[in-house]
Amino acid sequence: MTFANPGYLFFLLLLIPMAAWYIYRLHQHEATLQVSSTDAFIGDGWHNYLIHVPFVLRMLAVAFLSIALARPQLTNRWQQESTEGIDIMMALDISGTMLAEDLRPTRLEAAKQVASQFVLERPNDQIGLVVFAGESFTQCPLTTDHAVLVNLFRAVEYGMIEDGTAIGLGLANAVNRMKDSPTKSKVIILLTDGSNNRGDIDPQTAARIAQTYGIRIYAIGVGSYGQSYATIQTPYGPRRVTVNGEFDENTLRQVAQTTGGEYFRATDNNSLQRIYEQIDRLEKTKLRVREYSKRSENFLPWLLGALLCLMLDILIRHFALRTIAQS
Repeated sequence: MTFANPGYLFFLLLLIPMAAWYIYRLHQHEATLQVSSTDAFIGDGWHNYLIHVPFVLRMLAVAFLSIALARPQLTNRWQQESTEGIDIMMALDISGTMLAEDLRPTRLEAAKQVASQFVLERPNDQIGLVVFAGESFTQCPLTTDHAVLVNLFRAVEYGMIEDGTAIGLGLANAVNRMKDSPTKSKVIILLTDGSNNRGDIDPQTAARIAQTYGIRIYAIGVGSYGQSYATIQTPYGPRRVTVNGEFDENTLRQVAQTTGGEYFRATDNNSLQRIYEQIDRLEKTKLRVREYSKRSENFLPWLLGALLCLMLDILIRHFALRTIAQS
C-alpha cells in the first residue's frame, strides 16, 4: 500500500494531545469525598467502561480520517520478460593426447565434466557439440534440450574417429552448424591440447570464416607445462606414452583475436573451471524487462470507518449513557 498524500498522516500525532487532555480531565473530575463503596452512585460492571467508549470512537475517527485524507492506494505490479539466448557450439578435441593425466582423471574427462556443468547453468541458450580428432563430426546440433546434450557429452570418448588434430576442420564444422541461426550472439568454445596437423582447412582460415558470420571464438589450450603421461589402447593392449605439454598456443591466440574472443590456458582442473566461469560471465544471456504498475484508490473504507465511529459516538453519548444516567 502507498499513499498519494502522505503528509496528512501527521494528523495522527493529534491523538497524543487528545489522549493526554482526556486523562487530565479524568483526574480533574475525580471525587474528593471518600466512601467505602460507589455502588450506590454509579453501579458496577460494564457501565463504568461505557463512559470511555465515546472518546475511543473519536480517537478512531480522527485516525481513520487522517488515513483517508492521505489517500491510500493499492498498487498492482507485474513485469514482462523477453529473453534472448546465445548460440554456443563447443568444439572438443578427442585426440589421443587428451587422455593425458595432468588433469584428473584425464584431460578429456575433465573437459567433459566442466563443459556439462557449464551447459546446465545456461538454460536459455542453444548449445551444440562438435568433436574432432583427425576428422570432425557433429555430436549434437544446437539445442535447448540440455539433458540430451549432457548425455551426448558423456558418450564422447577417444577412438570414435581417426586420431589426429584437425582444429581448422573442427572450427569450420562448428561455424557451419550456426551460420544460418537468426540469433544475434554466436559463440564457439574451442578446447584442444594440440597443434593443427590434419584436415584441409587451417585454423586461421576457419577463424576468418567465423568472423564473417559474426561468431566469436573462445580458445582453451589444455595441458600442464612439461611432460605428462597417457594410457592409450592399441591393438597390442594398453600402452603408456609420454605427452608433451607444449603446443601451438600462438595459433589459438590468433584464432581468438581474429573473432573478438579470448585465449585461455588451463593447466589443471581448477583453472579449467575458472575459465568456463569467466566465459559464462563474458557471454551473458540478454534479458529485457518491462514493468507495469496499476494503482487503485483505497480511501473509501477508511472514510466510512471514520463516519461510523462518529455515528456510534453520537448514539452512545445521546442515548445509551443518558439512559443509564436516568435509570
